[in-house]
Amino acid sequence: MPYLTQPVLAAGTLSGTPQPTLATGDGLLLRPWRDEDAPAVHAAFQDPVMHQWHIRAADSEDEVRGWIAEWRRGWAGERGAQWAVVEETGGLLAGRVALREVVLGDGVAEVAYWTTAAARGKGVAARATRALAHWALDRIGFQRLELSHAVANGASCRVAEKAGFALEGTKRSALLHPDGWHDMHLHARVRGD
Repeated sequence: MPYLTQPVLAAGTLSGTPQPTLATGDGLLLRPWRDEDAPAVHAAFQDPVMHQWHIRAADSEDEVRGWIAEWRRGWAGERGAQWAVVEETGGLLAGRVALREVVLGDGVAEVAYWTTAAARGKGVAARATRALAHWALDRIGFQRLELSHAVANGASCRVAEKAGFALEGTKRSALLHPDGWHDMHLHARVRGD
């Protein structure tokens, strides 16, 4: 049975080219992950704030190297796209921004991010998320980007708003954290916002 619509994005849209480095225009770069980033990522995941809002822990640098390898395979398989967010001058790791749950045919992906403790309060997550959204929506042609965060995480809600993601609603008891089920805010940006 044929579809009545064409895919929004064709297979090969991501994997057909090397993963790009993206500049925010205000001092940050989004670049593909490197093996040598493992110690900085491991250190970032020792922060208690990461344990509060993320459901994953990093027990070793070797484990993180495995994550980085999987993040690279995500680009090749067009399942996801993960970037290290680094300072343009000096290259210090400030965080991560990603497209997850990519569905090219529908032109949809989920945005995720985190920042290191030293980078918090400097607008890093919002700046990186804006740059990623611009690239994904305006240059690549995604139709919709979704962003979810725990309702109790006010800082993440502010990031979503500053990055232009409109609040669409609340998903009740949507994600299990170590302290129990969390209601999640759902934000989104669509092409043309």
